[in-house]
Amino acid sequence: MTTPTSAEPVLEPFHDEQRRTLNVLRFAVVPGNAAVAGMVAVVSLLAKDLLGSDRLAGMGSAAFTTGAAITAIPLAASMRRRGRRWPLATALLTGAVGALVAATGGQVGWFWLFIVGMLFFGAGQSATLQGRYVAADLAPDHDRAKAIGAIVWIGTLGAVGGPILSPFEQDFGEWLGLDQYIGPFLFASVLFVVSAVIYVFFLRPDPLVLTGSIDPDAERSRPLSQVRASYGVIRRSPGAMLGLVAMAASQAAMVGVMTMTPPHMKDHGHSDLSAYVIAVHIVGMFGLAPLVGRFVGRVGAVRAIQYGAVVLGAGTVGAVIAGYEPAMIFVGLFLLGLGWNIGLIGGTTLLTASVPVHARVEAQGTGDLTLSLCGAVAAFSSGFVKQGWGYHVLADVATGVAGALLVYAWYTQARFRQTGVAAAA
Repeated sequence: MTTPTSAEPVLEPFHDEQRRTLNVLRFAVVPGNAAVAGMVAVVSLLAKDLLGSDRLAGMGSAAFTTGAAITAIPLAASMRRRGRRWPLATALLTGAVGALVAATGGQVGWFWLFIVGMLFFGAGQSATLQGRYVAADLAPDHDRAKAIGAIVWIGTLGAVGGPILSPFEQDFGEWLGLDQYIGPFLFASVLFVVSAVIYVFFLRPDPLVLTGSIDPDAERSRPLSQVRASYGVIRRSPGAMLGLVAMAASQAAMVGVMTMTPPHMKDHGHSDLSAYVIAVHIVGMFGLAPLVGRFVGRVGAVRAIQYGAVVLGAGTVGAVIAGYEPAMIFVGLFLLGLGWNIGLIGGTTLLTASVPVHARVEAQGTGDLTLSLCGAVAAFSSGFVKQGWGYHVLADVATGVAGALLVYAWYTQARFRQTGVAAAA
């Protein structure tokens, strides 16, 4: 068995280029995250109004998360051939079109059109998620987690601003004569376009070009074969598998609870606070990312994932204990976001460090595919669980997911100790 950092290139000569890349990412991820977060604050409410029931209210979130999953592999394959710049911009523009289609469906009351739009919107989310991998392209081993954390953190400005601006966006939409929840979708479309323009004009030189990771003859079709091949690479490395599981489990637990929190609060007369709860949740998701990145680099990705699972579980337990008390919902959702943050950064760092360079982009695409699919399943099923058994049962299920992640991280750490392999990064 090889160490997780085997076959790593020496990236120190790219210090100036890495600094420039991080600066471009700082400007690009803010509008992208604002687009996604602003829409998240209202998507389940709009779906509930269109359907008149909680049961399928999670379908809006499930649709755009599914769209992100569908996009992940073609986006990774395109970047493998062409670099990061144009594929990211194309995915963001696709998301912008999807936001307009979803807005149209919501306005005319056509749920099927709303879902189609959300599927395309997911392409923009997929591109936004990929920003953390771009941050790692030129980073030396010892700074990879720090670079990922820096970009996740800067997304706070957009991710928190999106829900906070949501009431204004709703008022703007109503001023235009539109439905209450349509305005945030219009703003999301504009913000995705801004992010795409930044990538096109400023992400130069392309990080993958500098590292020699582009292969113009790479696979152009058969995405399922690409998934099988990259999953085989991941499965052969215990570290990469843990990184994949950490990202997917953290996403599933977080999305399931977050999606039904606004409807849960509306049920109990606190809908006016739901946007602010989501904003606090997103502070937990992004606000401490620089510290989390340093923490992952200091204690190691495997141990960090263990801590992340504990914090994630504390957030879901907090959501159960909160009952109908708004103040406790703020605490629980903040911890839920923080646990997701640790799991995402730790998992991303471990996955990136644990696969060979030639397979890295495809493995990253498979990682985001798995993450997005798990999020889609959680979002879709959350409405059924909430209506059938209650919000507290939904949070209990998420607690079980966090506990399973903790056990798997302990198991992987024990395997590393038995084989003498260093836990990555």
